Amino acid sequence: MLLSFRRRPATAEATAPTTPHARSPELKGVVEDLALQASVLGQEAAEVRGAIEDASQAAQAQAQAVLALTQQLQQVGQAQSGIAAETESALEAVVQVGDAVHGVGQEVGGIVSTLREVSQAAREITQIALQTRLVAFNASVEAKRAGEAGRGFSVVADAVKDLAARVETSSKQIMGTVGRLDSRVGTLEREVRRDDKSPAEQQGAVHRALATVGEGVRRIHAASGRSRDLCVGLEGQVATIEGEIRGTTGRLSTTLARTEKFLRISEHLIEAVAECGVSTPDTPFVEAAQHAAAQISQLLEEALRGGIPVADLFDEDYRVVEGSAPQQHLTRFVTLAERLFPQVQERVLRLSDKVVFCIAVDRNGYIACHNRKYNQPQRPGDLLWNTANCRNRRIFNDRTGLASARNQRPFLLQTYRRDMGGGHFVILKEAAAPITVAGRHWGGLRLAFKF
Repeated sequence: MLLSFRRRPATAEATAPTTPHARSPELKGVVEDLALQASVLGQEAAEVRGAIEDASQAAQAQAQAVLALTQQLQQVGQAQSGIAAETESALEAVVQVGDAVHGVGQEVGGIVSTLREVSQAAREITQIALQTRLVAFNASVEAKRAGEAGRGFSVVADAVKDLAARVETSSKQIMGTVGRLDSRVGTLEREVRRDDKSPAEQQGAVHRALATVGEGVRRIHAASGRSRDLCVGLEGQVATIEGEIRGTTGRLSTTLARTEKFLRISEHLIEAVAECGVSTPDTPFVEAAQHAAAQISQLLEEALRGGIPVADLFDEDYRVVEGSAPQQHLTRFVTLAERLFPQVQERVLRLSDKVVFCIAVDRNGYIACHNRKYNQPQRPGDLLWNTANCRNRRIFNDRTGLASARNQRPFLLQTYRRDMGGGHFVILKEAAAPITVAGRHWGGLRLAFKF
């Protein structure tokens, strides 16, 4: 933005030599014009600075999000590599199980052969038992014919016949049991059979199942490999985006630093105009801030004379209020500030409807007591409401807050954008004057007002 000044019409009086008294109105007009232009310049600079600051914060948030995405992609890639390794092990295990089952199949085939041999032996035993029983029967008949002489032999023949009958029965039971076992083992043999020369559909059920499992594991392995390759590609693209965002963030930070200088120039112009003794629209607010700062200094001096320890008044042990959000703090001078400051702060609010707030802060930007409107008790869990309405007992160590708190010149004029909550911002001016107690700089009186 270019500074422009009003051109005054050329007259005979203007071209003629003038006295200092004749130049005063002209000089006053130029100074007033300069004050107006500096004020507009400051407002524009604050707007631009705020917009760049928002863009910078958004870029930083995006950079953090992209960094988090990169880390997640790396984790996904590592997980996919782990899956690939596990599937390779699973494939090896499936092959080992198949070989083991094939070995079992061969053993089962041997068992089937042995069972059939046992069945054949039992069948032969049955035939022998049958023949023995017939021979014993014939011997028993002949013994009976021999009468008394063949009685002992008849008893032996009957015993042999009974034994042969029991052997025959047992042999038949063995044959039946072996037959059922042969059927079951035969079924098992067919289930676990693997013929490397036969098509898959002719393999045993176990080997078909293992083949299905192996195929599924191979698909998982292939998919994990493709996913891993995709993650690697995405990681490279995201890294490129991250680099671009970081470059943008760096440029925004540089631009933000330049706008800071731009804003300071406008503030110096406003201060220079105010210091030259010409009244401007800012003059009433500057004088009000200085007067209020003097009153706060006087009240704190009286408190010292009343017995308040100096160490308490300059306490920097900011103790966190548990459960507060936004975070609040307590110091040893909070109660004193809440008793003394409102009588000064609230009175200044009535100066003009342009006044937004008037507060005394210590040299670190700590606000022990805000204006009553913003000095409400916090509502648990209601961060948005607390942020807007509970601004007391908080530390505001931003650029504007610290500059006002630590200023030791007669006054300081600043222009800045204030966050009113809910995404609403307003451009304000702030006049600040130092507060001194016992010859020491205690803090500053901040008076913010609208354009």
